[in-house]
Amino acid sequence: MSTTYTLDTATSRANPTPAPLKRLTIPAIRRQKGKTPLVMLTAYTVRTAQLLDPHCDMLLVGDSLGQVVYGLPSTVPVTLEMMAAHGAAVVRGSYHAVVVIDMPFGSYEASPEKAFESAAWLLKQTGAAAVKLEGGTAMAPTVKFLTERGIPVMGHVGLTPQAVNVLGGYGARGRTPEEAAKIVADAQSIAEAGAFALVIEGVVEPIAIEITTTIACPTIGIGASAQCDGQVLVAEDMLGMFERTAKFVKRFADIADTIASAAQTYAEDVRTRAFPGPEQVYAPKD
Repeated sequence: MSTTYTLDTATSRANPTPAPLKRLTIPAIRRQKGKTPLVMLTAYTVRTAQLLDPHCDMLLVGDSLGQVVYGLPSTVPVTLEMMAAHGAAVVRGSYHAVVVIDMPFGSYEASPEKAFESAAWLLKQTGAAAVKLEGGTAMAPTVKFLTERGIPVMGHVGLTPQAVNVLGGYGARGRTPEEAAKIVADAQSIAEAGAFALVIEGVVEPIAIEITTTIACPTIGIGASAQCDGQVLVAEDMLGMFERTAKFVKRFADIADTIASAAQTYAEDVRTRAFPGPEQVYAPKD
């Protein structure tokens, strides 16, 4: 027996109620290789997790929250404490999807031991099932170190946002034969080190297809290929919350316009004293 959240209309707060729902597992994700594509979206809050959870196999608490939530210029300034706070919220709001949490820049690169310390702390603080880290062959020993010690790891190759200063921007990767070969080798190294899944971001499509057909773990594409074993997007991008998005984003809604319109109507009602109306105020008791 697990629990899920329902919205208490009296208080507008989420309250747990019993529900016979079993959360997916890391082995179940691995077994989806070559089968029905895996669905993954980012989530940073309880309410977002509640809404996305029934439709997703995995929820990613991405360090993209640095830009989406905090308005930072990149993911580089994100801290472990930020990831822990949002990761715990997403775990509380989800009861079906595997929750994966990003390890932020500087929390794992120094050594496998440092990575284990950071990852163990994140999992303890959040209750998430796995961590995600960026990097290729150089990070393979770290992936092996973590997985051998009971921490499931999702890899991330291609366009790696934490390395934006080295890469020189967010352009697609793998346009030269040399870079393409390196990305494929990176993916193979991370998969062989024990990663249960691998995000492939912002690469020319043939690279994503080659990786997907040559490694044993599922691949999760973002700006990669429909031939990957699954897809991930930043939920706010997919929902149309921002005016500017990457080429690989498809807007499935225009929530920004809905919010702006609602705010405009609210402002007009307040200024004309149409709100609050009789139904929104408390009358004295007889």
